[in-house]
Amino acid sequence: MNRRSFVRQAGAVLAERSLEAKARKPGRVQSGLQPYAGAWTFAEAAHLLRRTCFGATRAEILAAVQAGQAAVLNQLLTPGPQPAPPLNPSFTDDPYVPVGETWVEAQLGPNTNTYRRRSLSSWSLGQLIGQPLTLVENMTLFWHNHFVIEADAVQDARHSYQYIQLLRSQALGNFRELAKVVTVNPAMLRYLNGNQNTVAAPNENYARELFELFTIGKGPLIAEGHYTWYTEHDVKAAARVLTGWRDRAPRNAPGAPYSEFVANQHDTTVKQFSEVYGNAQIQPNGDAEYLDLIELIFTKEETARHLCRKLYRWFVYYVIDETAEQEVIGPMAQALIDHGYEVGPVLRMLLGSEHFFDMANRGCLIKSPVHFTVGLFRQLAIALPGAAQLAGQYTAWGFVADACSEQQQAYLLPPSVAGWPAYYQEPAYHELWINSVTLPARNRLTDLLITTGYRRGGLRVLIDPVSVAQQTGDPGDPYALVDQLAEWLFPMPVPASQRSFLVTTLLAGIPDYEWTSTWFAWEQDPGNATLRDGLSAKLQGLLQTMMRLAEFQLS
Repeated sequence: MNRRSFVRQAGAVLAERSLEAKARKPGRVQSGLQPYAGAWTFAEAAHLLRRTCFGATRAEILAAVQAGQAAVLNQLLTPGPQPAPPLNPSFTDDPYVPVGETWVEAQLGPNTNTYRRRSLSSWSLGQLIGQPLTLVENMTLFWHNHFVIEADAVQDARHSYQYIQLLRSQALGNFRELAKVVTVNPAMLRYLNGNQNTVAAPNENYARELFELFTIGKGPLIAEGHYTWYTEHDVKAAARVLTGWRDRAPRNAPGAPYSEFVANQHDTTVKQFSEVYGNAQIQPNGDAEYLDLIELIFTKEETARHLCRKLYRWFVYYVIDETAEQEVIGPMAQALIDHGYEVGPVLRMLLGSEHFFDMANRGCLIKSPVHFTVGLFRQLAIALPGAAQLAGQYTAWGFVADACSEQQQAYLLPPSVAGWPAYYQEPAYHELWINSVTLPARNRLTDLLITTGYRRGGLRVLIDPVSVAQQTGDPGDPYALVDQLAEWLFPMPVPASQRSFLVTTLLAGIPDYEWTSTWFAWEQDPGNATLRDGLSAKLQGLLQTMMRLAEFQLS
C-alpha cells in the first residue's frame, strides 16, 4: 500500500502540511543548541512535557508554566526513587509466590514464566502512566530500544526485570558505564548468545551488535568486511575478548540472576584490532578484558555522534540534514565527550535549546504506540485502580500493554535486536507507526475509552468527559472550551475552519448560549444526573472527534 495515500485518506495533517517535503530540504531548521530564550507559555511547556513525559494533564502544564523553564528541566533531569518491584496479582497462578508478593527472585517452576512475563509487562506500563514529571521512564524506553533484548527470547522474567531495572537506574547516567554493565548483564548474555561464547567456539553475535548498534555504528562500507567504524577482524577480536561469561539463575531455589566469568572458557591470547582502532591490542586481563574493549570503542568520537543521532531522532525529529549534523549533533557529541559520557548534561542542552523549541520541530513526530497510549491515559487523567485493588490494577495496566502491542509496540518485545523499525528504518522512520493495522487500532482504543469504556469483571476504565472539560479554564464557553482543549491535546494551533467544525461538533445543533446555560445550571446543581448526562454526551462526541484527528497522532 502507499503509506502517504493511506495517511491522506485518514485525514492526516502530515500530508496536508507536506512536512516530509519541507523536512528534506537542506537547512530545514537553522537554529542550534544555544539556550532557548524565547517565550515560556503554555505552548512551550506542553511541547516539552509532551516529548519527555508522554504528555501531561492541563494542570501539570500550567504548573510548569508557573515554575519556569529552568525549574522544569531540573525536575525532568532529577531521578526519583526506584519503583517497588512487580507483584503476583490474583489472576495469575504462580505456586512459588503468594498473591501480593514479588516474584523477581522467586524460584522458577513449570509455566511460571508466562505469568511473570504478563506481570512484568503490565507493571512496566503502569510505571509509565504513573510517572512523575521526570525523563527517567522515557529514557528507560530509549535505552531499551538501544540496548535491545526480547523477553520471549530470554525466557526468564527475572532476567528481564533485572535488565529493565538496570536501564531505569542508569537512565540519566553514563553511556559508557551503561555499555559496560549491559555487556555482562544476564539477560543480554542470554539474548545475544554471550553465554555460549567460548575459547573453543567464539560466538560473534554480541560483539557484532556492540559495534553496529550499541556503540559506534557501521558507517558506509569501505571494502569487503570493512565498514567505516569497524571491520570483520574487529568483530572476531571482540568476540574473543568476551569469551567465558555466563548467566546464572537458580531454577529450583530462590535467587536473583547474576553473571559469572568462567576462566577456563576464556581466550587468554592477545586480541589485535584493526587500523580503525590504531592497531590497538587488548592484553590478557581475564574478567576485566570486556572493560578494556568498551574503553577502546569509546575513544572514537563517532561513538558519541552515533548516540546523539539516536537521541535527536527520539526527542526532536527523524531527519538529520547537514545543518542539524553540524549545528546540533556535533556540539551534542562534543558535550557528551567533555562530560565523560554523562547523558544528563547533553539532554539538558538539547531540551533547553532554541533548536528543540523551534516551531518547525513542534508537532512533527508521529507518536509511537507507547507515547500515544500512555499519553492518552496521562493527559486525560483516566482513573485506574490503586494498589489496594491489586488484581484490578494489574488488569488495567495489562489492558494498556495490550493496546500498545496491538499498535505494534510491545514493551520488552521489540521485533529485532535493532529495536523498533520506526527509529531506524529509512526513509519512513516514524511514519511506520501509522498503517492499515495501527491507525484503526488507535481509533478503536479512543472510541472505546470515550464511549463504553474497557470492562472486565467489576473493572471499568473510561474517560470522564465532564472531568476533562473541567480541567479547562472556561468550560461554560463552548469556544473557549474548544480552544483550550485543542491547545492542550494538539501540538500545533488549529485553523479557524477546524475550530468552527469542533465547536459545531460540541453543540450538536443547539445554540451556543444553551450549552452555556446548561453548564452553569449543572454547576449550581452538580447532583443533577440529567444535566450531567446531557453535557457528557456532547463532550463525548467532541473528544471522540478530536482524538480521531491527525493532530492527536502528533507530538
